[in-house]
Amino acid sequence: MGRLTGKVILVTGAGAGIGRAIAIQAATEGALVTVADIDASACAAVAAEITGQGHAAQAQPLDVTDPFRWTEVTDGIAATHGRLDGLVNNAGIQLSRPLLDTTLDDLRRVFAVNLEGTFLGTQAAMRVMRAAGQGAIVNMSSTLASHPLALNAAYCASKAAVTQLSKVAALEGATSEARIRVNTIHPGVIATPMVEREIADVTRERGLSSDAEVRAEWHRLCPLGIGQPADIAHGAVYLLSDEAAYVTGTELAIDGGHLLT
Repeated sequence: MGRLTGKVILVTGAGAGIGRAIAIQAATEGALVTVADIDASACAAVAAEITGQGHAAQAQPLDVTDPFRWTEVTDGIAATHGRLDGLVNNAGIQLSRPLLDTTLDDLRRVFAVNLEGTFLGTQAAMRVMRAAGQGAIVNMSSTLASHPLALNAAYCASKAAVTQLSKVAALEGATSEARIRVNTIHPGVIATPMVEREIADVTRERGLSSDAEVRAEWHRLCPLGIGQPADIAHGAVYLLSDEAAYVTGTELAIDGGHLLT
C-alpha cells in the first residue's frame, strides 16, 4: 500500500478490463487517478467505484485519436494538480480477420487507436512532464508484437510499432533536463472483454457453432493459462512507482509464459 502516494496518474481505456484494473490498483496505492475512456459512462462508473472505496479519482471522457482532446485533458490535469506524474496508454482495439480480408480502412482503424493514440498520449504527457522534470509513461504493447498470431495482422503490426515508438520516447525522455521514463508492458492472454470479443470473432471466422474449441486453444497459448487484469495492473504500478526509477525502455512481459512457446 502507498507505492504511488500523491502521484497524479492518467489511465486510458480505463472503463473496463486491464485499464480498469490499473486505475483501481493505482488508486489503492495512493495515486490521484484520472480514469479516461471513450465510453463516458464506463469511465464515470469506474471513477465512482474508486471513490466509493475511499480513494481519489475523476472521470474524463477521452477519444485517444483526438489530439485536441489530449491537450485538454493533460493541460487540465496540470492546471488542477500542478503536474502529471504518470500516464498509462492502455486504450486499444483488436481485429481478428484473415490478412486477405483485412481492408486498408481496417488497418487504419486499428493503427489510429493503438499506435496514433499512444503517440498522441506520449507526446502530450511528455510536454507536461518536461515542465516538472520527471514522469513515467507505460505503453500497453502485447506479446503479439513479437509473437505473430494468424488473423491478427493489423493488431500485431500496431503493437510492434508501439514497442519501437516507446523505445524512441525512452531515449528522448532520458535527458539532463528531465527524467521521463517510458516502458512497455506485453500481456499474454488476459481475461478481458476484448479477448472475449476476439474468441467470438475467431469462432465466427471458423464457422463453429460453439466457442469451446477456440477458448481452449487460447487457454493453451500461455503455459500458465489465461491471466487476469490484476496481473497486468501490478506490473503497471511497479513501472509507475519510484521503485522503477532506473527502469526505462524496457519490455515487461506479463504473459504466463506465452513468449516461451
